Amino acid sequence: MPLLKIEKLTRSFGGLTAVSNLNMEIEKGELVGLIGPNGAGKTTVFNLLTGVYVPTSGHIIFEKGQAGSDIDTIELGGMKPYNVTKQGLARTFQNIRLFKDLTVLDNVRIAMHQNIHYGMFSSFFRANRFYHEEERMMEEAEKLLDIFHLKGKKKELAKNLPYGEQRHLEIARALATRPSLLLLDEPAAGMNPKETAALTELIKWIRKEFDLTILLIEHDMSLVMKICERIYVLDYGMLIASGKPEEIRVNKRVIEAYLGEENSNA
Repeated sequence: MPLLKIEKLTRSFGGLTAVSNLNMEIEKGELVGLIGPNGAGKTTVFNLLTGVYVPTSGHIIFEKGQAGSDIDTIELGGMKPYNVTKQGLARTFQNIRLFKDLTVLDNVRIAMHQNIHYGMFSSFFRANRFYHEEERMMEEAEKLLDIFHLKGKKKELAKNLPYGEQRHLEIARALATRPSLLLLDEPAAGMNPKETAALTELIKWIRKEFDLTILLIEHDMSLVMKICERIYVLDYGMLIASGKPEEIRVNKRVIEAYLGEENSNA
C-alpha cells in the first residue's frame, strides 16, 4: 500500500475543471515532484490533499500506519484541514502564510499543540504534566529553529524576517506538526541561485533526518531534476506524464506544455 494514493481525483469550479481524473501514488520515503505550467492545477491538488478544497469526485487514500504496526488507511477527501494535519500531512504555501504578528518561536510552538499530552484540567490547574509538556515543546521548537539558523531570532516578529528566512520558518512550522508527508509548494520561489542551492541541500537533509516523504511543487527545474526521484506533470488539470527526471526531461508532451508545439519543433 502506498503512503498516498490518489484515484480519479477531480475538482470543478462551476464550468471549469481545475483537476481532472488524476491518479498518483507516492511510496513512503520518496521525494516526488509535481510540475506543470502556470494554471496547470498543481496548487489545487495540494488544496485538495490538505482539506482546503473538497473533491468533486475521486479518492485520496492515506496510510496512517507506522512501521511495525497494523496498516490503517483513511480517506482524506472532504476532511477539515486541522484533521488532515492530525493524520500526518503538513504543507507550506506558494505565498508565505506565517502568523506574522507572532514571534518566530511562537510560530513553531503553535504548530506543536496538536501533539500535546495534557488536557484542559492540567492546563487550568497548572499540573506537573502541563509544565513538563510546555518545557518539552520549548526544547523541540528551539531545536527546530536551530536547524534553520533562526534560534538567535526566536523573539523577533515573523514579519520582520528577510524573505528567505520566512521561507525557512514556514518549513520549520510544518515540521513541528510531526508529519509523515510534507507538501512543499514552490519553496524556492523568490530565491536567488545561491539560496536555491542551499535550499536543495536542506530539503535533502530534512528528508533523511526526519524520515519524511516529500511531494514538491516547483518551477525551478534545476532543483526538481536534482532532488526528485519521480515526477508527475500536469497540464490544464490533467496528468500528461510521469516518470524519472531523465524521462520527463525529454518527454515530447512535457516540452510542448512548457514551450508550445511550435517552439518544441524548432
